[in-house]
Amino acid sequence: MQTQAELTTLYNTDFYGWIQEQGALLRARKFDQLDLAHLIEEIESLGRQEQRELRNRLGILLGHLLKWHYQPKGRSKSWRATIREQRQEIRRHLKENPSLKPYLEEAITIGYEKGLHLVDRETPLDPQELPPSCPFSQIQIFEEPID
Repeated sequence: MQTQAELTTLYNTDFYGWIQEQGALLRARKFDQLDLAHLIEEIESLGRQEQRELRNRLGILLGHLLKWHYQPKGRSKSWRATIREQRQEIRRHLKENPSLKPYLEEAITIGYEKGLHLVDRETPLDPQELPPSCPFSQIQIFEEPID
């Protein structure tokens, strides 16, 4: 049985090895030997990762919707494909993680900020001249046809 100091050392120096050991201990139901502090930290981190995934995908989607609406002459097959792909991936992500739905409004707000950065990087548009908060309803974000 390893001490907490040994578990912490393994966690900090060989994360994969630590994961393998914790998995083996769980399968063997040796709960008293688990590194609970780090397991809790990692499980909570997984939840934050799912939120981050949603925000990042919304950032890409909202950035492309902004480009689509505010640069109609620049519309391309690539933009349309990106919008469709991000919508599909976000729907899939929410289906796989339904507990994220109450977080959606906050994620849209943060995603919109990311979308403004995308517009600033990829277009001549000035983000200061675009709406300061997301101008799209959820229907426009997720369902409105793009042609």
